[in-house]
Amino acid sequence: MPEGRQAGGGDRAEDGPEDEPSAWTTYLATSDADQTAVKVKAAGGQVLVEPMDVMEQGRMAVAADPGGAVFGLWQARLHTGVQLANEPGSLTWNENLSRDFDGNKAFYQSVFGYEYGDMSDGGFRYATLKIAGTEVGGIGELDGSYPADVPAHWSVYFSVEDTDAAVAALTSLGGTTLRPPWDTPYGRMAVVADDHGAVFSVIMAPADSA
Repeated sequence: MPEGRQAGGGDRAEDGPEDEPSAWTTYLATSDADQTAVKVKAAGGQVLVEPMDVMEQGRMAVAADPGGAVFGLWQARLHTGVQLANEPGSLTWNENLSRDFDGNKAFYQSVFGYEYGDMSDGGFRYATLKIAGTEVGGIGELDGSYPADVPAHWSVYFSVEDTDAAVAALTSLGGTTLRPPWDTPYGRMAVVADDHGAVFSVIMAPADSA
């Protein structure tokens, strides 16, 4: 992986509730965090942390959609976001899952202007998020295959060279395998949690994608 480029970030939640779980947060870019926060509220979402400056790096807020999935807003200044993606060790996909697929699609279109590409198949309801025709993420439904206690959420996927080897390394370091590796049309993936319980997915690109 090329050195010197930002691939993500981490922080210690010192000021949060003691029982607040560790989690990865997806930040969605905006040119005006304050105006987007207004749109979030108007569309039925919540602003959990009002817009604030992060030194000279940018302006941020934390919000939740009507289904309860938490996400961040980021108005870039010096810090423009990830500088490396879709390579092993870096972020490769973000998706929103909820129990109100149509309602959440309407919310994100109203707030961010997303277009959608349909990937539904039978009882599986899923769409890609698009900006000017380019896919930037996904949105899907928590259907009956998910346990009833799984809340609406944003998920992050990291690219790896070898899914099975990555899962083995993770468990040896104190992580947990939530869904063992399996093959999909988009690559071999697994759902895991780190040693603090933060859930994420790893995925290896299909051999014929090179």
